[in-house]
Amino acid sequence: MRAHTEYMTMNTKERKALVHLTPKLREFLAKSGINEGLMLVSAMHITAGVFVNDNESGLHRDIWKWLQELAPQGPDYEHHRTGEDNGDAHLKSLLIHHEVTLPITKGELDLGPWQEVFYAEFDGRRNKRLIVKILGF
Repeated sequence: MRAHTEYMTMNTKERKALVHLTPKLREFLAKSGINEGLMLVSAMHITAGVFVNDNESGLHRDIWKWLQELAPQGPDYEHHRTGEDNGDAHLKSLLIHHEVTLPITKGELDLGPWQEVFYAEFDGRRNKRLIVKILGF
């Protein structure tokens, strides 16, 4: 088995943003030379996440609305007593989760017909890293 590791630095202009990762992940896979295996994509921060879903703007707006309903931005978080203002970002990260594992078959990401990979930023405007770990043959 072989392993290939890449790091990406994310720095979104907005505090909350979605970044389409699939094209870059395909580049990393090609560079790795791995034909059969798995790709782990993981946000290395506690106020960001990675998920798989459709690349459709209406759905993206629905996701933001849903996250805001479940973890609204506002001053009423115990976490804010520490001097922070991102309590909602931590909770949104828990809902989305921080990583995905993707199958690799015949040198390609083996995604469903509408599946794409996204980085979700909940407290941006600063450098954050993602790790992409590709394992296989």
